Amino acid sequence: MVYNNSISEIISQIAEVAGYLWERGWAERNGGNISYNITDVVDDAITSLKPLGESVVLPQPVKNLCNNYFIVTGTGKRMRYVHSAPMSNMSIIRISEDGTYYDIIAEEYIRPTSELPSHLMIHDYLIGKGRKNKVVVHTHPIELVAMTHNPAFLEKDVLSKILWSMIPETRAFCPKGLGIARYQLPGSVVLADETIKQLDEYDVVMWEKHGAVAIGEDLIEAFDMIDTLSKSAKIYESACSMGFVPKGMTDEQMDELKRVFNL
Repeated sequence: MVYNNSISEIISQIAEVAGYLWERGWAERNGGNISYNITDVVDDAITSLKPLGESVVLPQPVKNLCNNYFIVTGTGKRMRYVHSAPMSNMSIIRISEDGTYYDIIAEEYIRPTSELPSHLMIHDYLIGKGRKNKVVVHTHPIELVAMTHNPAFLEKDVLSKILWSMIPETRAFCPKGLGIARYQLPGSVVLADETIKQLDEYDVVMWEKHGAVAIGEDLIEAFDMIDTLSKSAKIYESACSMGFVPKGMTDEQMDELKRVFNL
């Protein structure tokens, strides 16, 4: 299928980021998933598409997403193949007029990721809040996931402060820090609810012992936040492997960054 320039650029961006996730070891097998709200850039060629198969009822209505369109990575699909053949590993879906079900409309009948309920509930919440975020990306950054196995790091903002203190860029590029959603069954409505509770304060949320979720106005923005936080986690891990726990920047030094760069 031939897409307009805006949708083609989005597909290329998803393919690019899928490659980064795979190269970093954050997308083992079929790990990780991406959803992108393309409603603002669909044209008649998209809106006229008919369902490719049976409609799929959502576990919870998404009233703010009625008649919205999304590109979503497929269930069981590998990020390495999303990178090399994007539309053979993703689908375009249309949410129903009442927000209770969706149809797969392009290009193949590829069922979306099992995490779709979480993605759509997050998108629904963000639109309801009037936010411009169009992207939800979930991946498994190794060092960040490892840090969630330490109960001490799961208390509010403990992990944020550690990661901010490792390198100035993290404080600058991830000024909201990192929210924590305690472990819940992957793909569950409860997990989505726990994530949504964090989104007024944070743009990146760690799912305990599972992975990271980031939101953004575009996919590169969302990826960059996870990538930056992951760099800090690697610095922390490297220091510990050398036999010491890094002290990091002081509160005064981080406050100076916040003040000078208006974070």
